[in-house]
Amino acid sequence: MTPPSRAAVYIPKPRLDLLRTPVLGRLLKWRWGRLVFQLLLLGVAALVLYDGFTGPQLAPANSATVLVWIHYRGLVILGLLLVGNLFCSACPFTLPRTLARRYSLGSRRWPRRLRNKWVSLAGLLVFFWIYESLDLWASPWLTAWLVVAYFVGSFLLEALFAESPFCKYVCPLGAFNFVQSTMSSLQITARSPAVCLECQGKECVRGSARVPGCGTELYVPMIQSNMDCTLCLDCARACPYDNVALQLRAPLHEAASTRWPVRWDLSMLVFALTFMALANAFGMVPPIYAVQDWMAGSLGLTAPALQLLLIQGTLTLVLPGVLLFGAAWASHRAAGGSSGTMPQAMAARYAPSFIPLGLGFWVAHYGFHLAIGGLTILPVLQALLQDHGLALFGGRPAWGMGALLPAEIIFPLQVVAMMLGFCAALYSQARQALRHAPPRPALRQLLPWALLAFLLTLAALQLFNLPMEMRGTFRAT
Repeated sequence: MTPPSRAAVYIPKPRLDLLRTPVLGRLLKWRWGRLVFQLLLLGVAALVLYDGFTGPQLAPANSATVLVWIHYRGLVILGLLLVGNLFCSACPFTLPRTLARRYSLGSRRWPRRLRNKWVSLAGLLVFFWIYESLDLWASPWLTAWLVVAYFVGSFLLEALFAESPFCKYVCPLGAFNFVQSTMSSLQITARSPAVCLECQGKECVRGSARVPGCGTELYVPMIQSNMDCTLCLDCARACPYDNVALQLRAPLHEAASTRWPVRWDLSMLVFALTFMALANAFGMVPPIYAVQDWMAGSLGLTAPALQLLLIQGTLTLVLPGVLLFGAAWASHRAAGGSSGTMPQAMAARYAPSFIPLGLGFWVAHYGFHLAIGGLTILPVLQALLQDHGLALFGGRPAWGMGALLPAEIIFPLQVVAMMLGFCAALYSQARQALRHAPPRPALRQLLPWALLAFLLTLAALQLFNLPMEMRGTFRAT
C-alpha cells in the first residue's frame, strides 16, 4: 500500500484548529514544546521536595503544602474548565519515561483484567482517605513523600509495561483529569480520516524515529472522547502527513452527544468523582465530627483512620454505586425493559451528564481554597529566599496575606458554579434522552437522573454554606 500524498487527498478544514494557528500552532508542534513545560513543573516539584523535607513543618509557611494543596488543585480545576488536560500534558512524573524504557525489562502488556478504571477508582478512594487520615494538607514532609511516590511509581510501571499503564490505569490524578477533561472545548481529531486509512506507519500510535507515539495508544481517527488523552500532542508531532488537528468543540459535546462505551467501570468512575467532590468537602465541615462521635459511641469504632475509611468508602463507592444502578434500573423500566435499554446501557448513556455537575462541585470546592489562600505563596517564598540570604521586596514576610477575593463574594460564586453545573447536567440528560426516544418516553427515562442531580445539587448547596476549614492559611475559620 502506497502512503497517501497530502496533495492527492482532500483534507477538510476543521472549524478551528489550534495547530494551524501561526504562532501557537508552531509552539504546540515543536519537538521540545512539551519538554519545556515539563521542566517548568519539574522545577516546581523540586521546590516542593526541597522545602517539604528541609523547610518549616508548618503548612501555611511551607511551599510544599501551599503549592500542592492550594495552588495545584485550584489551578488544575480552572485549567480543566477553561482549556483541558493541561497538567497531564506537562506532567513531570512522566519525565523518567525515556529512562525507564531504555532500561525496560520487556514490552509486556498490562494485565487484561486490569485494563479498566477500577484500579484508578480504588486509587482515588485511597488517595482521599490518606489525605484526610494523615492530614496531608498539614504536613509538608508527607506531601514531599507523596511526590516521591509518584515519581517512583511512574518510573517502575513504565519500565515494566507498555501502554503507559501508570497514566491510563493507575494514576488517581490522571483519572480525575481524564474525566473532567471530557468537558474541555478542545479535542484531538484527524483532519482527514482518508489519510489515516491509507497510512501504513500509524506513527501517531507507534511513533517515529524522532518522536514517540501516543503513550496511551489512542489511534487519532478513532478518538471520540478526551478520556485517556493526556494532550501531549506527540501524535501531532509524529504524524508525517500533518493530519492531526486540535479542534475546538462544544464543552458539552461528550456529555450531551457522544455515545460512551457501555462499561460499568467508566460510569462508576464518573459517578464516584461527583460524590467525591462532596465527600472531600464533607471532611472539612463540622458535621464530620458529629458522625465520628456517633461511630465511636454506637459502633465502638474509635480509630480515626478506620472511621474515615468507612465514611469515605460509603460516600464515594457504596452510595454512588447503589444510586447509579438504581437510576439505571429505573430508567430501563421506564423505557419498557427492552434489551437495548439494559441498566448498563442506560448508565453509559446518562452517567456522562454528571460530569458538568461534578465539575461545578469541584470548582466550588477547590476554587474556595484558591480564592481564600491564593496569596499565601508570596510570604512563603519571601521567607524561603530570606532564609538563603536573598531578599524579596525587603521587610518581613506578610503572613497575613491570603485571600484573592473578598470573603463575602466567594459563596455567591460557589452557588453560580454549582447551578451552572446543574443546568448543564439537565441539558445533557435531555439531549441524550431525545436522541433515543420521543419526548414523552424520553422524559420518563431521564426523570431518575434529573431527580438525582437535583438532590445532589441541593446537598452541595447546604454543604458549601457551612463553615469550612481554611487549610493552608493563617486566617481563622
